[in-house]
Amino acid sequence: MAIALLDDRGTVVGWTQAAEQLVGYSAGEAVGRTADLVLPEFTQVLTTSGFVEQCHVRNGWPGTTEARHRDGRMLDVCLRISMLRGQDGELRWLVSLTDAGVPHGDGLNESVRGPLIARTPIGIVIRDLELQRTWSNDAMGSHDGTPHDRRLGRCIGDAQPDHGADVFEALMRQVLQSGITKVHEYRMRQPTSLGEEHPFSVSFHCLLDADGQALGVCVISSSVIENQQAGERLALLGEAGARLGSTLDVMQISQELADLAVPLLADYVAVDLEQSVSFGEGPPVGIGATGTCLPGLRRAGLASINHGVPESPWVRGELVLAPPGSPLAAVLSAGKSRLEPVLDTAPGAWIDEVPGLGQRIRQHGMHSLMVVPIRARRTLLGVVLFVRTKNPVPFQDADLLLAEELAHRAAHSLDNARQYARQHTAALTLQRQSLPRRLRGGMAVEVASRYLPADADHCVGGDWFDTIPLSGARVALVVGDVVGHGLHAAATMGRLRTAVRTLADMELAPDELLARLDDTVQRLGEEECDLPEQIPAVTGATCLYAVYDPATRQCTMASAGHPPPAIIEEQGRVVYPDLVAGLPLGVGLGNSFECVQLELPEGSLLALYTDGLVESRDHDIDEGMRRLGSVLAEPGRSLEELCDIATQNLPDQALCDDVTLLLVRTRALSPSRTAFWTLHRDETAVRDARDLAAQQLTEWGLEGLQDATKLIVSELVTNAVSHGTGPIGLRLIRHQALTCEVSDTNPCAPRARLARAADEHGRGLFLVAKLSRRWGCRAAPGGKVVWAEQDLPGDAARNQCPPARKPAMPSSMGVGPTGAVAA
Repeated sequence: MAIALLDDRGTVVGWTQAAEQLVGYSAGEAVGRTADLVLPEFTQVLTTSGFVEQCHVRNGWPGTTEARHRDGRMLDVCLRISMLRGQDGELRWLVSLTDAGVPHGDGLNESVRGPLIARTPIGIVIRDLELQRTWSNDAMGSHDGTPHDRRLGRCIGDAQPDHGADVFEALMRQVLQSGITKVHEYRMRQPTSLGEEHPFSVSFHCLLDADGQALGVCVISSSVIENQQAGERLALLGEAGARLGSTLDVMQISQELADLAVPLLADYVAVDLEQSVSFGEGPPVGIGATGTCLPGLRRAGLASINHGVPESPWVRGELVLAPPGSPLAAVLSAGKSRLEPVLDTAPGAWIDEVPGLGQRIRQHGMHSLMVVPIRARRTLLGVVLFVRTKNPVPFQDADLLLAEELAHRAAHSLDNARQYARQHTAALTLQRQSLPRRLRGGMAVEVASRYLPADADHCVGGDWFDTIPLSGARVALVVGDVVGHGLHAAATMGRLRTAVRTLADMELAPDELLARLDDTVQRLGEEECDLPEQIPAVTGATCLYAVYDPATRQCTMASAGHPPPAIIEEQGRVVYPDLVAGLPLGVGLGNSFECVQLELPEGSLLALYTDGLVESRDHDIDEGMRRLGSVLAEPGRSLEELCDIATQNLPDQALCDDVTLLLVRTRALSPSRTAFWTLHRDETAVRDARDLAAQQLTEWGLEGLQDATKLIVSELVTNAVSHGTGPIGLRLIRHQALTCEVSDTNPCAPRARLARAADEHGRGLFLVAKLSRRWGCRAAPGGKVVWAEQDLPGDAARNQCPPARKPAMPSSMGVGPTGAVAA
């Protein structure tokens, strides 16, 4: 610690060897010069007292500042200035500088550490070469009880006859002779100690004049107990930084804060959070007045010197009431800390406005209170209540400073937790919206799924899966994998899943759908470019798209860089189809994809998955695929059980990639649920189609749909006769809806248009749309299929349960003679 003595005009009148070691100026260079030689900020004021006032206004007291070294470099130092009084009211100022860059082991910033230490009063005395007191500060009187006017001009033996005066005198003479600082501990009875002696620590510093000769000795004494308490408070703040930042749980952070403050600072502490903080939802609450409505608080942390915290009227998690006249309400309104050294517990005070609160306060002897807001980013996160009960000493400004620093450190952790909660809530919402809430397999398949994200903290990833009902009781099966994890991958995944659903509604073949999806991924990459000349970032993704038709038991699939599905037949044989994987989506090399068509026996099990399920750092993909096949081949297991087994038997290591599994067990439509006819393209086709459809609906007990179905069949067959060539196919499918399909050899899709009043044509598809719940067109080998779906009547719809599984049989679907039912 470097020490200098200044007069009221800021001139250096005393210097120490430690000062020369810190800033490089010798006593001969510093004494007689103004303090701006070392402290550049001193040039802005005319007197030392003005400089002290400036420091108080700028950064509290003491604080950090810059000091100029003799070689021109600037040093960060902690500055403390104490006023000394002499004879006839003259003033001197003792300046101490310590290197702010020297670590103290408590991890605290000097702007915090300095003020906390400054709350510990130190006694200062300047003695001349004869060891007579010439200057002293007011705090010295609280140590020895000697009035200021009786202290000056007296020798050490006169003022301190019973406290080792001979030892003190010997130490001071050694310091004057050698210039080396000495430290000594002693015990002394203070005026307020009621006869009890207290330990003190005293240090002796040699002051030098302009010639480098001893001018006098500076004696600085402080209470060991108070220093120890200051050290404990510094340790408390250091521990707070470590404990409060170890979790992102706001309730745990609040409880840690309460536990830290008891019993060192308070006997009872309650932490109340603004109620939206815990969930990361709702708009932030601003600091200060918010109109007549105060923000709601929820109790989050409690600690007390008494077991069970009997002082609190509310338990953790409960809403807290803030009486209008209470210090809590005042803090919520003003956004500033409130210190009440003596709590008003008189009858009729605000404590009686909450039932039972006044009784608890009086019963437990609560006599001193501090309420400190928890603030971050100009947002109120909560408040902390500090109360003393058994400790008789009222709270003081030094206690409030420590309480505010604790709240500040908690605010940083709570704000991080609040941001995490917001991101976690947003991530979960995004994931829920991006993945299907309920898989619909209709009468085509039975489905089950599992999804395990690698980002376990946010529960989001880039994998997706889906089942999409298509026309004619068919279903599309999708599984995909976006490169990466987390929010960005999840957002990209959501866009791709939406794109797949849109393309699936266009009834595209799997290879054509993947080609369109590849174009979409490339456009997404181009949109993320900041500059036109920037090369688009590759948004890597793989996808497997399959379409299963329960009427024909045909499954058509195509892959964009995705692993092939596992097919487990009822006999337990595991097959991985020879599927051309193709390139991943978004590579930008003009990808072309190939379809593979398979006929699946009824009851076959398909496993669509992402590579996170079968590949890891320690196991290659071939081994993982063999393991998956062996797990799924277990007989007699339900799909849910197989999903659990397949995902629980992963290699014993943390997930390094998202894991997705979609299990599908195929069903086949009973031949009694479909009817197919081939119609000649002539003037009798429309009449025959109506008659055949009406007859079939009668057999199915769907007479109520005859009129609408005959109109739909008439319009669709009429279009086929008018615009197609060759034979016309008519198929009715009774599944969870009634589907009417008309096929012809014209590949052009029909387009609905708005007919004008005088037009004789153009209303057919308009009628079809009005009579059906949905209609559409899909490409077929050699032409197209136009279809329309109708809802079944109530009783019939409830009876459309998936048929019971039975042994697979050869397909009986085919094209029969004109007017004949082929199935």
